[in-house]
Parts: sequence; C-alpha cells; structure tokens
Amino acid sequence: MKKTFVALAAIFLASAQLFAQPVITKADKDRAAELVSKMTLEEKCLLIAGQVDGFHTAAIERLGIPSVRMADGPQGVRNKTKSTYYPCGISLAATFNREAALGVGTGIGYDARARGVGIMLCPGVNIYRTALCGRNFEYYGEDPYLASETAVQYITGIQKQGVMSTIKHFALNNEEYDRHRVSSSADERTINEIYFPTFRKAVEKAHVAAVMTSYNLVNGVHAAEDPWLIKQNLRKWGHEGIVMSDWTSTYTLMGCVKNGLDLEMPKARVFRYADIKALMDNGVIEKRDIDDMCKHILQSFIAYGFLDKPMQDTSIPEDYEVSRQLAYNASVEGPVLLKNEGILPIKASKKNNIIILGPNANRVPYGGGSGRMQPIDGRAISLFQGMSNLGKGWNVNLMDWKNVNVDSLRKASAVIFAAGFSSKSEGENFDRKYTLPSNQDSAIAAVAVLNPNIIVVANSGGEFDINPWKDSVKAIILAWYSGQEGGTALADIISGKVSPSGRLPFTFWGKLENNPAYAAYHSLTPDISKKSKSLDPYPYVQYSEGIFLGYRGVEHFGVTPMYPFGYGLTYTSFAYSDLKVSPAGEGFDVTFTITNTGKVEASEVAQVYVAPVNPKVIRPAHELKGYEKVKIAAGKKGNSANVTIHLDRDAFARYCSKSHKWVVDAGEYKIQVGSSASDILLEETVTVAAR
Repeated sequence: MKKTFVALAAIFLASAQLFAQPVITKADKDRAAELVSKMTLEEKCLLIAGQVDGFHTAAIERLGIPSVRMADGPQGVRNKTKSTYYPCGISLAATFNREAALGVGTGIGYDARARGVGIMLCPGVNIYRTALCGRNFEYYGEDPYLASETAVQYITGIQKQGVMSTIKHFALNNEEYDRHRVSSSADERTINEIYFPTFRKAVEKAHVAAVMTSYNLVNGVHAAEDPWLIKQNLRKWGHEGIVMSDWTSTYTLMGCVKNGLDLEMPKARVFRYADIKALMDNGVIEKRDIDDMCKHILQSFIAYGFLDKPMQDTSIPEDYEVSRQLAYNASVEGPVLLKNEGILPIKASKKNNIIILGPNANRVPYGGGSGRMQPIDGRAISLFQGMSNLGKGWNVNLMDWKNVNVDSLRKASAVIFAAGFSSKSEGENFDRKYTLPSNQDSAIAAVAVLNPNIIVVANSGGEFDINPWKDSVKAIILAWYSGQEGGTALADIISGKVSPSGRLPFTFWGKLENNPAYAAYHSLTPDISKKSKSLDPYPYVQYSEGIFLGYRGVEHFGVTPMYPFGYGLTYTSFAYSDLKVSPAGEGFDVTFTITNTGKVEASEVAQVYVAPVNPKVIRPAHELKGYEKVKIAAGKKGNSANVTIHLDRDAFARYCSKSHKWVVDAGEYKIQVGSSASDILLEETVTVAAR
C-alpha cells in the first residue's frame, strides 16, 4: 500500500508541474490600471482593507471584481473548514527534501482550490534564533539556504494550482513575546545574510504572490510602515504583488500609505474612508498613493484569473486521496532520530508486548494559533493508532501515563513514551518554555527506572531540555508536529518499514544558555506569558550574535552543541568518497560518491558547505550552500550513488554594508562535503575570482 501511496503522489507531482506558474504581465498591469481609473475613492478604500469575516477582500461588483477568500496556514487550509493536516514547517525543513516541500505545497493548493480559497497565508519562514519562539514549529529552521530552498518549492507547489501564496512575516519576527512592541535590532549585513534571503529568493525564484509584514518593529520602525523594508528592498527585488499587514499590525495611516503597504487585514483600522478622504482633501495623501495600492492588489488577482473564472474547483474533492498521500510522504521523512542504542527498529514478533503512554500517545498534537489545524474527521492517526495498525506480530497497549501499572511496565518488551508540547504550551502570541510541560521529565525518568527499553517520541517545534532523562533512555525521536499521517509514518519508522531520514534544521545546543543568541533574546522573564514592564515604549532586542547564528557560531564562539545542524541517525551507515570539484559556468560542480555500507535501504542527506580560507572580512567558518537527499539500497548491487551538486557564484558571496551589495572576494575556498555541519568527510580547495 505504501508503495502505491508514494507512486501515485509522484505522478500527481509530475502532472502538477505542467501548470504554468502565474506571473504578473504588462497586460495584467494595464487591465488593473484601467479598473482603478473607474473606481471611486470609496471603492478603493474598500479594496485595500479586509472585509466580511476578516478573511475576505471586498467585492466591487459593478466592475466585476470578486471577493477573494483567504485562509491560514502553513500546515493546511483552515478557517471555517476541515482539511488535510500536513506536517509543520520545521518538520518539512527537516526532510531536507525539495520534492517533499513541493508536494506539501501542491497538496495545499489542491485543498485550497477545492474550497474556493484564492489566497493562502503561508509559508512562515522566520529564522529560528532560539528554542523559545512560540512559532518555531511553523518555520524552516536556522539556516537561510535551507529555508529558502524549502520555501521556493512549497510556494511553487501552491501557486501552480492557481492559488496565491503569502510569505510571512517580513521581517525579523523571531519571537512571539510582546510582539507588537518588540523592536528587532540588527545590522545591515546580518539582516541581508541571515534574515532576508528566504524572502528574496521567494520573490526572485518563486514569484511569490503576496508578502505579509510582521508585528514587530525593525530597528525602531514598525514593519508594516517601514519604507526600507518594503520600498528599498522588497520592491527592488522585483516584487510586484501584494504587501499585506498581519492581522491588526497597522499603527498609523500615513506610515502605511506612504511606505508601501497595500492591504490592511483583517479590516480597516487605519485605512478608513473618512480619514483617507480628509487627508486627500488636504493634499497630504496623493491620489496615486491609493491607486498604486489598488493596482498591486488587482494585477495580482488578474494574474491568477480571479476576475475571469471561479476560484473553486469542484472537480477536486475536499477529502482528496492525493493530498493524504503527499502528507504521508512528508511526514515519514521529517522525524529525526537523535539517539538509538540498538533498540530500533523493533521487528514484528509474537513476543512483542509494547506499552505506549504519555500525553501525546493517543492524540495528534499541533502547535497553537494560526497554524492550528482541524483535520477531516477520521483522518488523523495518533501514534498509538499507527502502531496498532501494524497488524500481525504487534501487541500494543495504551497506558495512562499519570496512573501507571508498574508490573505491566516492567514486563513490557519496549515502552514508547509520547512526550512533547501541544497548542497549549507552544504556539502563536506567546513564547514557550525550554522544559517539557506537565511533569513529563519526572514521568520519563520514573518509567526508565522500571524498564530500560524506553523510546521517547517527542512532539516539538524545536529544541527542548532532554538532560533530565537523555542518558536513561534507549532512543529519542524528534517527531515535530507530523500531521494527520504522523502516527502511520512514525509506526513505519519504529517498525523498520522505513529508515528515519530527517535531519536537524537547527543546532541542538543541549542547554538554552549555550546558544549564543540566548543573552540577546528578550523573553527571559520568569513568566513568559506576561508582557514587558519596561518604561521604554519599544523594548529593543539586540541581535548581538550577528551573522554567527546557529551553527555559524559554533567555531566563532567556541561552543560545542549536543547535536549539530544537519544531524540525524538512520538504520544503516554510509561512506563518502571520490570528491571532484570542477568549474561549471560561473561556479562549480561538486561530485562525489555515497555508499550504503549497512544492511538496510535508507536515505542519506549529503550537505555541501563553503568555507573561505583567509577571508578579507570576518565570516563564518563555513556555510551550507547545497544539499541532496539520496535513497540508496543495501547490498552489493546498487549500494552506491553518484551525487552532483552545483554551486553558483552566490555560494561564495557575502554582503558588503559599505557598498550595500553582495560581493564575491577573490581567494581560496574549501568545498566541504559531510553528513552534518560538524561531520565533514570530504574537502577540496578551489580558487575563486572576484566579482
């Protein structure tokens, strides 16, 4: 069944790529301009602010302009509907698989079309600074290259189905604590090298239809009113689509109108007709200011055909088998095996007597806020259900983790503790704690005393403290929020039907204070749910780690992480050999061989890092600039794969704050190939000319 699942999904992915990616043309602009010339000021003011239920734009019926429905969010279509629940963003990044990201985007596109949703408010791509951010689970980790590659595929999948994608939150929204007031303070180079690349690539490569601004301020200016963000960067990258506010993230009328915002959501708080008219009558706001906003909205709608055809495709069922298949494909590749002392995989056996317990044992957890999903009835499979569905050779029992049967635990052949967070402890509009909620640490430790054959499966949007029980358990699987198919996918991994292939998309420091960004993270009050009591109207958060975020700071700050970026175990072993780096165009082709030296078919994530030798300015020791996930069979036949990864000129570039440009310094660079940021296995030095 699983082979059919994957094969059918692959067919649909191939067919999905036959559809053209909508882009705004001159004809679209001309048509939009003509419509705007016919609109009254009152109609224009209706168009530039959300209407109806806060998830629709206004219809201008006399001009044939429809109301366009929007919906959250990154894990599927929500807002007054039930839909396919896909794995969360951090899980998708952990797949290190572009096809998986394309598949989730494609599935969301199908689901949106089936429901008449024209604009999806996703993906979220804010960079992971520390484990405390409540929305890390929605995002793509700490590395801008990995996040960019994931986002481009996800956006492409959605938009090729004729649905607009909205990338968010622009920019530097890296915590939820006091998010309307916090000012993220970073230098120009840090912003361009770490926090801009995913947004920029989404514009330049995926032609993302809309960009949502963030709640926070950037260097003292609210993002929705920041001309440097919107006009001097976003628009200059080539974005001709919509710039919309996050919900209630507008603060002044003049700031939004003059500095580049097009659409205020969920309704008119500052874009009120009476206020705009008064300022226009006084010559403070010009007619062209409002006209440009309307043009950006309408030319986007026109490019996507919203004025010419129904947004709903009734031929696509709301409960779509292909969407479920695509969700499974991503779910099974995201979980990261952090530790395995020979207990995994568990094989089918008459002797199996497996106990599953813990807060997430028989529920499908999710993060809170706009990423929270309502899966279609009967479609969400818990870990207990997934294990129970394995069939013959499996005896699986569910136990109340707060009222355990000691004798049963001692006799169990294996114990799976389903730990982690949920929407109550991790989500939007609040930052989370570093420790597991509800006394789970003590419960895991107590179970480990009774039965050493314990496997911890943890749902989380990022790193958390595993020190209280890490050395007492046999295996740890970081399962993220793996969606409606997560229980099935995890059962397939635990049983060995599939080897785990997820990799950490962030550095797992082991202690919160080991992260170089820790001291510069604002949310350090004992009760993180409370707002700041600072007398400063805008508390400033200094991004003092600069460009040395995550694994980039390991060598720079001299801190060794518990698990490095890109790390993840499988059920086999791999060997790397035959590195060759050859000039190709303006860059290089990096070619090497990976051999499966074990007895199990598995996927390896090959990672290519670029390390400047004697750089002219201070730079990270190395940076991820390429990766490829390769499935390799075991055995003598077909147990090797030749991999080629192309590095273009951008792979060697840095941002120059003096010239305000990206530059490539002449000199030597090491091309490093490895299985994580700390496990470099092959290396060759090349010489690069200046640009």
